[in-house]
This record gives sequence, C-alpha cells and structure tokens, in this order.
Amino acid sequence: MVIDPATTKYMIKAHIKADGIVEKSDVVGAIFGQTEGLLGDELDLRELQRSARVGRIEVDLESKNGKCEGTITLPTSLDKVETVILAAAFESIDRVGPCKATITAEEVEDVRVVRRNKVIERAKELLNKVIREGKVEGESIADNVRQAVQVEEITNFGQDRCPAGPNIEKSDAIIIVEGRRDVLNLLKYGIKNVIAVGGTNIPKTVLELTKERITTAFVDGDRGGELILKELLQSADVDFVARAPQTREVEEIPQKLIMKALKNKIPAEQYAEMYDIKIEKDKTEIKPVKEKAEQKTKQKQEILEPENIERIITEKQRNYVKILNGISGSLKAVLYDKNEKEMKKIPVRELTDALKKSDNISTVVFDGIITQRLLDIANSKNVKEIVGIKLGNVVKMPTSVKVLTKKDLE
Repeated sequence: MVIDPATTKYMIKAHIKADGIVEKSDVVGAIFGQTEGLLGDELDLRELQRSARVGRIEVDLESKNGKCEGTITLPTSLDKVETVILAAAFESIDRVGPCKATITAEEVEDVRVVRRNKVIERAKELLNKVIREGKVEGESIADNVRQAVQVEEITNFGQDRCPAGPNIEKSDAIIIVEGRRDVLNLLKYGIKNVIAVGGTNIPKTVLELTKERITTAFVDGDRGGELILKELLQSADVDFVARAPQTREVEEIPQKLIMKALKNKIPAEQYAEMYDIKIEKDKTEIKPVKEKAEQKTKQKQEILEPENIERIITEKQRNYVKILNGISGSLKAVLYDKNEKEMKKIPVRELTDALKKSDNISTVVFDGIITQRLLDIANSKNVKEIVGIKLGNVVKMPTSVKVLTKKDLE
C-alpha cells in the first residue's frame, strides 16, 4: 500500500554503499529482512506499510568499478521520534544480497515545512505579480504624462553635467540633493530649482553655484546622507540643511514628507553646531563666500532695519548677556513668562515644539541662531522677545517680536 501524500509528515533520506553489484530489490529485501523484529511489533516495517503509516521504499542506484552507490527514501506519517528510530534502524543493515554494505541516514526531512516554504515562495511571487499589475493598472494618464515630462525637464547642468531641474540656472535659491533619482522625485512635485552632486565628491559646478545662490542641502536620512552633508558643509557655501526622515531616502519619499522636510530646514551653521561638525573651507573659497554673506546681510538690513529706525536697548535686555554666557555651548533655551519669571530650561531642538504647545511664554533666550521659522511661531504665540546668538536668513521680521542678538547686547 502506498502512503497518501496528503498525510506524509517526514521523509527519511539515506545513502547506501555496497562492495558489489546489487539490485534495487536486493536493497528493499535487506531493509525488510534485517529490521524485522528489531524494533518490536509497533515499528515493524511490514506492519507499518500495511497500515499505510509508511510508504514505498524508493531506491536509486548507480554502479561503477564493480561497486554500487545510491540513495534510499522512505515517506512516513509516524511522529518525529518514531521516524528517527526507523531511520537509525537502517544503519544496522550490513549486507545487501551477497555483498557487504553500509547505509547512512543522512536526513529526516519535515515534508510539511518544505511544502509550507514552497507555498510561501509561490505566494510571494503571486503577490509581487499582483502588485506590479496593480501599479500599471492604477497609473492614470496624468501620471504617465507627468513622468514623461519629468524626464524631459531634467537637464545636465554646467561643465560637470550635473543632473538638475530646468530652473537651476535662473533661480535665486537652489536645493542640492544626492543623485538623479532625487532630482526626478522633486520634479514630480513641481520643485525645479534642484541639482544633484552624485556622491561625496562635490562637483565644481555645484561649489560655484553655492557661492551665488541661497543654498539648501536636502539629503537622505541615513549614514550616506550624513557623509554627503558633512562634505557639503566643509566644501560648499550651504545656507540651510534639510533631512529626509530617518532611514528614508529623498528619491522615494512622498510630497508631504518632502514639503515637511524643506519647511523644517535649519541654518547650516546651527546644524553644524548641534552635531559638532567643523566647517573648514579651502582658503581659495573664503573671499567669495564672505562677499556672499556680506551681500546677504546688507540685503537683510535693508529689508529689516531701515536706517531711520534706532534700536533702543533696555537695562533688562542687557542682562540677557549674562544668561547667554551661562548657557553658551550648551544648546539650551531658557523660557520666561510675562512676569520675567523663568519657566524652564530645554534643549534648543525642542524649542519650536515648546512654543507651539504654550501660550504663556513671553521671552526666549537661547544658545542658537534665530531663524524665520522660529520667529513665525513666536509671533503666532504672542512671544514678546527672542534673544539668540545671531540672526539667520530672515526675510520677514514680525513687528510684535523684539529680536536681539548677542552682538546687539554687547
């Protein structure tokens, strides 16, 4: 009787070597004959086969140089212990027909595990097929047209032929990313003032652009992104830093995360201070970088500080110098209420969240750079004074917030 494949649990696999020429029937006969009575009535091979608890013994032999060698397989529906006892019994056989022989039980395979793995692998193949077909079917005409336009819009800019968006040449502000696929993803959402560096070796084309344009470095949220960012900060004139979410890549994040990352960008100098990155640019670049900074400062002063407005500093405000000196190098922020009472001291990275969650903060003194985003939040939460180390790239100064830097107070 042949065992039902549906009830097979294990497969005994053994190797046989005989010192002469033997036939398959000799091997089967030896197994039945030499195991008879060895394991008792419960594991008698003939009885097990009659009750369909073991299947047919399969033998595959090959003869060479007057000797035989091959494999033996036996399916069973016994439990694990009974199966391994039966497999061990095979090794007690020392003769097959007229020849000396040795049988070695090599493996007891769990057929259900093998079958399950095959099911899983096939399921994966089918799922991938469904997903691929779903993506193709789900693409709208607009998506197809948009992707085609992206490819047409991407250009090779400058002598280094860097992948870039069509607005890179005329835009006053640029976004630097790592590779071509990052450029394509930003183009997908209408961001066209973007250029790729292609690795940690920053092209000269990009270096020259950063001297003239307001520059945001937008990198992946992994170790590779950190390395590229360090290289950019040390060799290019980067003004702002934006990061994709941790472990995510710019090339694959959706529009919402792209816009959020760019909105939450921070000044490059503040980022370097927070993560202890030393910015050491080559001396040949110092002059143009300085000129760019002076030009930005001049433009900022023209917008924010007309010459006919005189800044008045009170004695209370001068006391902020002591507070700034006390938290210097700590990247901390001290928050005060309207009665000038200290509320709490927090890390600078938590400052914007703290402002958003409170309506009682009147003054902020912190060891960092005053940014546009910080001022916008402070204005919306009725903060009266912001005191920081220096002013970042602010283009719109709220009239209701008094802004002071360490230099103003000295």
